[in-house]
Amino acid sequence: MSFFKKLKDRISTQTDSVTEKFKDGLTKTRTSFSASMNELFAQYRTIDEEFFEELEEILISADVGFTTVMELVDELKEEARLRNVKNSKDIAPVISEKLAEKLDKSGEDNSLNMQEDAMTVILFVGVNGVGKTTTIGKVANKFILEGKKVVMAAGDTFRAGAIEQLEVWGDRVGADVVKQQAGSDPAAVMFDAIQSARRKQADILLCDTAGRLQNKVNLMQELEKVKRVISREIPGAPHEVLLVLDATTGQNAMNQAKTFGDATDVSGIVLTKLDGTAKGGIVLAIRNELDIPVKLVGLGESLDDLQEFEAEQFVYGLFKEIVEQSEEEQKEMEDPEEAEKRF
Repeated sequence: MSFFKKLKDRISTQTDSVTEKFKDGLTKTRTSFSASMNELFAQYRTIDEEFFEELEEILISADVGFTTVMELVDELKEEARLRNVKNSKDIAPVISEKLAEKLDKSGEDNSLNMQEDAMTVILFVGVNGVGKTTTIGKVANKFILEGKKVVMAAGDTFRAGAIEQLEVWGDRVGADVVKQQAGSDPAAVMFDAIQSARRKQADILLCDTAGRLQNKVNLMQELEKVKRVISREIPGAPHEVLLVLDATTGQNAMNQAKTFGDATDVSGIVLTKLDGTAKGGIVLAIRNELDIPVKLVGLGESLDDLQEFEAEQFVYGLFKEIVEQSEEEQKEMEDPEEAEKRF
């Protein structure tokens, strides 16, 4: 059974609505990627060095990242040799297979680290403008729909309007917001939020943080202070430190991830606005080069468009047209009458 067939069979066992969200959310990337790949297959019927050079350019233009592309192409060359793949079309399932492997390293669990019998504390970090506060609102909505009691901490006391923005989200989804005045010490906000969440017997505390202070060092020191207060009050917390990145910024998002990864223990990535870019390969670059799991992805504007990241859903969403075309060609090979109908 081909990898495409296995992939589609596994996807078919998952929720249709999730598959549709990944398919729709990756439309821009898939359209661009599929067009480039089909043009490559048309130009090169057989696999040679020039074919792989063109493939490198396609992947780099999709923001997969230079280091990851070089690794991937080397692996593809070796697989093509081992499997005796000569036809360019036959390499498509191998490409998708290798992408899935790199996204889902060792089959590890990308789900959020939730506490069974205690309050879960999730700290959100990231620069201004990436959709951090909106992400917190959507995450709160997700948990509330699951029957959880959620409290949000307005820890971004530096950006004008940040506290009010989180309050709007709190009213919208039905979550309590703990705040202080603008310019207050964010660590003090976290302390108050923990005490309030305990009194309210909250299941989850979602903590917003500043995305910009006077300079990078100042920002990272502030984040470390916030984390220390949380850890002191709740040993083992925060249980997740999620770095929010804007997919449309491409390699700039990679630079942000490196900066925050060096300064704080980021446990996962939230990649927003994936539906707004034709360069969704940034998911692969982040996962492979930084070795930080992508845990949530934004696939649209509505409340329920923030989805848990599924490597197979992502690859299927990327290769959907190529998968379907491959199936059509396979059907024609098995049924000559089908082939005749097209002529």
